Amino acid sequence: MNVTRPREDGLRAHEYRWALPSVLLGDGGAGGRVRRSTRDWIVDTAMFLFACGLTFLSMVELDAQNQPVPLMAVEQVTGALSCVSVWLRRRWPVGLAVVLAVLSSYLELVGGAAVVALFTVAVHRPFKVSGPVTLLNLLTLAPYVVLRPQTDMERGWAAALGVAVVLTVFAWGIVVRARRQLVWSLRQRADGAAEEAKRLERERIAREMHDVLAHRISMLSLHAGALEFRPDAPAAEIARAAGAIRTNAHLALQDLREVIGVLRHSAPDGDEVVPDRPQPTLADLPALVEECRHAGMDVQLDQRVAGAPEGLGRNLYRIVQEALTNARKHAGAVPVRVVVAGERGKELSVEVSNPLWARQPARIPGRIPGAGAGLIGLTERAELAGGRLEHGATPQGEFVVRAWLPWPVETTREDDT
Repeated sequence: MNVTRPREDGLRAHEYRWALPSVLLGDGGAGGRVRRSTRDWIVDTAMFLFACGLTFLSMVELDAQNQPVPLMAVEQVTGALSCVSVWLRRRWPVGLAVVLAVLSSYLELVGGAAVVALFTVAVHRPFKVSGPVTLLNLLTLAPYVVLRPQTDMERGWAAALGVAVVLTVFAWGIVVRARRQLVWSLRQRADGAAEEAKRLERERIAREMHDVLAHRISMLSLHAGALEFRPDAPAAEIARAAGAIRTNAHLALQDLREVIGVLRHSAPDGDEVVPDRPQPTLADLPALVEECRHAGMDVQLDQRVAGAPEGLGRNLYRIVQEALTNARKHAGAVPVRVVVAGERGKELSVEVSNPLWARQPARIPGRIPGAGAGLIGLTERAELAGGRLEHGATPQGEFVVRAWLPWPVETTREDDT
């Protein structure tokens, strides 16, 4: 059947994809309207001509046997109708195969169409259906050999030839069906792999947008909260906060434009290709800490390692960035300590800690809302890099985020990107 039929049955796009086995392999219902593609028309025409060719050869042999005129008339009429019925093999494959098998138990000129019908059932139906139909075709050989003996062939040899033809056609149909199932399975795997790649890319872009924008927006919220709750601040301080808001808003828009630019493809003429946005590394960590200090945070950086690969440094930078953003959201102006250490061939570790609040008031002015998605994203990032991440309160009254990332002895250019 044509692959457009599931849409006539009201299937949606995702249901249509999973309904393909029923349509292409014929395991679903039959009897509905058939809309043939160009390939279907070519195949059906070839099958019709094949059935007509076998019928013509049988008719030549039948004329040589000098059969009675009434029998010859019946043979010719049923032979012509059986050839025409081949066009119904897509709509009623099993019914057509059964009717032609029964007729072939005595009539000879329906043999060509019966062979085509049996092949169709073997291709488009599972063995639990095609097996009994094949058995019926084998059983109808017995009355045909007995009632219509061949003048130039013994009955035993005629029966053996008929069995060989039926089994050969059935086996051929099974092979074609198995090949179609294999092709469909490979296509499904390829589609699944493509969908998985798209999902992973969407998750990567979502993490990138969260890591970049959460940092900038938290800066905006921090300075805007200071202006809201300290309207009587000195003019110089208000101007500094307003300038910080303007700067971070501009940087947020710029970062958003760069991240969205990754989603763009080349132009239709292939002239424009948008490169990947520049990624921060471990060398950019002091600048991040200095930016947080300008925003009013008390951050101490203890960086005991340098020269880490770009990919490893980028993951560690994002972890520190998100940890500082969370500290700015939930811990206010408490001191934050960042310790980065590691050794090539072992691992690269980072620890971001800050004292817990002595008490949690019902409403803290300037607090930025958060749902914990950042920590979940950090854990996923660390796991994707082959490391691990822990976070939580310690008995010493601190909230600590610790991450360990593997640092192989030798890294390739691909690992560094």
